[in-house]
Amino acid sequence: MTAAENKSSIGSLFRNRVVRTILLSALFLQIGIWVRNYSILLFVMEQTNENPVAVSMISVAEFAPIFLFSFIGGTFADRWRPKRTMIWCDILSALSILAVLTWMGIVGWKAIFFATLVSSILSQFSQPSGMKLFKLHVPQELVQMGMSIYQTLFAVFMILGPVLGTFVYQQFGIYVSIGVMGVAFLLSAASLLMLPPDRVENSNEKAASVMQEMAAGFKYVLGSRALVSLGGCFAAAGLALGLTQPLYVFLVTERLGLPKENLQWLMAVHGVAMIIGGALVMGLASKARPQVLLTLGMTVSSLMMLTMGLSTNFALTLTAEFISGLFMPCIHIGINTMILSNTKAEYIGRVNGILNPLFMGAMVLTMSASGWLKEMTSIVTIFVTATVLFGIGIAIMLPLLRLRGTGSSQGGSGSAEMAS
Repeated sequence: MTAAENKSSIGSLFRNRVVRTILLSALFLQIGIWVRNYSILLFVMEQTNENPVAVSMISVAEFAPIFLFSFIGGTFADRWRPKRTMIWCDILSALSILAVLTWMGIVGWKAIFFATLVSSILSQFSQPSGMKLFKLHVPQELVQMGMSIYQTLFAVFMILGPVLGTFVYQQFGIYVSIGVMGVAFLLSAASLLMLPPDRVENSNEKAASVMQEMAAGFKYVLGSRALVSLGGCFAAAGLALGLTQPLYVFLVTERLGLPKENLQWLMAVHGVAMIIGGALVMGLASKARPQVLLTLGMTVSSLMMLTMGLSTNFALTLTAEFISGLFMPCIHIGINTMILSNTKAEYIGRVNGILNPLFMGAMVLTMSASGWLKEMTSIVTIFVTATVLFGIGIAIMLPLLRLRGTGSSQGGSGSAEMAS
């Protein structure tokens, strides 16, 4: 692709009304999510004197609903109108924030977990609806580029989010932080009003029951070589990330001997690298196969995970975090492109609802035990074990490298083309 063609493609992508609106909604949601994540983390650590079990329970409250509600949410996302679903999910999330503000004065600080719990549940209905809109309104040849731009937004908040969340909490306290979350969800809902009206489908297949549609979703995934392999990779990677994600703060406090607030600088470096990596992947969007991007990203990230676990030097840890972030867009863009390219629009919700629980269920399993495992072993053992698990996920992905393409979901099943 020439520079002129690339510029034209990016321009046409941003002229797409749905893309612009989803990016604006994601902007507001990222503000609310990062303020939520860091204010709750710092608040719980202060309330519990940095208890690792309590800290790990924050992540359990965030990710357990993904395991429990992902398939249900994905199934209903395929049945419901996506615009209306997304708007109501944001409104209900904002109302849950108001409930938390009330309950904290009654039941105490533990009510803060409810804010994470409810928004996580509702996201299982909203997120697949957003992907469905993306599938319906973005041309196939621009999907990987669109995923690159979307990922860049998340990378920006890897830099701004921790700083913003820490600043809001330290300057204004937990109540104002919770209020910021609620306002962010409402602004997201308001922005989604700019989406075009939902398409009203006149199809006799709508008579199918929820259980029939769930069964059809499993059949669709099991018929796809790519999606089955991706599911196995998800499970292995989930086990690895579940061990490390709740305990990153202890890399700072124990391995590096620094105050917990320094975690934000690791996240900031990671975010800068993700922006750079996202731009590089965007340039390769029309050339690199998504399965190659995914395998490369996982391999480099696993090596950097091991380095961070062993390091006691702040500069080395920062360098490993930077390299990990540089290749992280390969993982996210590869996964999303593979799913969108190999799934029909009417199955997007259910495919996400099947694959996400494999990842999140495995993550929640090890996440729930990570605090106790750290108390019995060490943070080094945790990160070494996670590296081994990540390696298993890479091994599962290797057969996909022999596939010639990413399949297509425009005409019959993309799974048939992937399996050929």
